[in-house]
Parts: sequence; C-alpha cells; structure tokens
Amino acid sequence: MQSIKLIARKIYTCWVVVVFLVFMILYLPGILLPFLFGEKHGNISYQFLKLWAWTFSKLNFIPYEIIGKENIHPNGSYIYTSNHTSPLDIPGMCLTVPTQIRPLAKKELAKLPIFGWIASNACVFVDRSSNESRKKSMEHLKSVLSRKISILIYPEGTQNRSKELLQPFYDGAFRIAIETQTPILPMVIINAGNLMPPGKLSLKPGRIKIVIEKEIPTTHLHLADVQQLKEQTFELMTRMIKMHSNPSK
Repeated sequence: MQSIKLIARKIYTCWVVVVFLVFMILYLPGILLPFLFGEKHGNISYQFLKLWAWTFSKLNFIPYEIIGKENIHPNGSYIYTSNHTSPLDIPGMCLTVPTQIRPLAKKELAKLPIFGWIASNACVFVDRSSNESRKKSMEHLKSVLSRKISILIYPEGTQNRSKELLQPFYDGAFRIAIETQTPILPMVIINAGNLMPPGKLSLKPGRIKIVIEKEIPTTHLHLADVQQLKEQTFELMTRMIKMHSNPSK
C-alpha cells in the first residue's frame, strides 16, 4: 500500500510540473509583452498571471480559499507581508492580490527556466550576500511605492524550514513602510508547506487557505518605531496562523 501511495505521489508530481510548464509557456506572451510597453501596462500581465494561477489551481486540484479579501482596497497601495512555506504560495498570491504588485525576490529565481523570465520583469531582485544590492533593492521598492504600486515582502527572508510558525522577521519591510508612510497589510498562507514542503519536489493535492487581515497604518510612526511595528506584525500573523490552521489538513 505504501509503495502504491509513493507511485501515485510521483505521478501526481509529474502532472503538476507539466501543468505548470505548459500553461506558463502558453500564457507567456500575455505575461511578458505588456511589460515591454511600460509599467502602466503591467496590470495586463498580472491578469494573465491570475489566469495561469487559476488554471494551475483547477487542473491540479489545489483550491485556494481566500479569507478577508474585503480588507484589500483596489485603489490602495500596500506593503503586503506574508509567511512563506512553499512554492505553492506563488499562485495563491496571484489569485489574492487584485492589482499588480512587485515582490522582493532572491536573485536565484532569475535562473529558473521560463519562470525566471517572468520574475525578472515582475519582481525586484536582491542579492542578500551584498549590502550594496540590498540597498539598491530597497530604493527600487520605494520607487515602486511612489508610483502607487504595492509590494510584497516575505519578512522572514526565505521559506520557513523550521518547526516554528514563523521565523524572526527582518527590519526591511517595516522600515520602508514607515519611511514611505505605506500601510502594512498582513496575510498568512496555511497548508501550502504540507502539500509541497520547501526544498522538495513532492506534491499532493489539497486546500490552501490564505487569510488577509486589516491594514496596519504607519502614518503616525517614525523610524524609531520600526521594532514596535515589526513585533506587532509578527504577533498578529502568529495569531492568524494559530486561528486558521487545521491540523487535519
């Protein structure tokens, strides 16, 4: 019985990879071409990304349940902060955020076939081994926010491979939020790491839950309050994960 489950898991994983690649290639012109005509056409690219994410979800039997989407105002500009436990977080983000965003991503993503081309246009890359690169990335993100485009930062800095609900947060997201007076919009992703653990090419179908909390305003804060804002967001996201996690899934 165990060997049958293992074979079924491998077959399913191959199917997911095929769906990922085939439809990413199919939608690639719609994703990439609008970026070539300027940032104002980026919303068209993100609509194709949403189409890809919807297709990925339906064909792979991985439904995304989105809770609290009413907390996102379509005309608002935010710094989205989210936990990160699996590559399956990415389609969920595409389905959750109604407008184009610029995620902060590690430079290694640019090396991935096909997806790297998209990431090069849709993300802000950072080389965490270089202080100069981190500084340039932060300045780029500030420039994006000045154009009323939201950004996405995983404040843990990388996928969570620990047994803790969250790893300690870095200061970057909260410093930028205060410097630009942009509200933090916390969200958490539940169960993605169980369906596809980080660092492993092994998947199983199942439901993923994405929960969005109300925004945390920053207009009253100063740089001296970075630690306070970071701790407030960490505690809130921890409560969100505890409240919405279902051990049976």
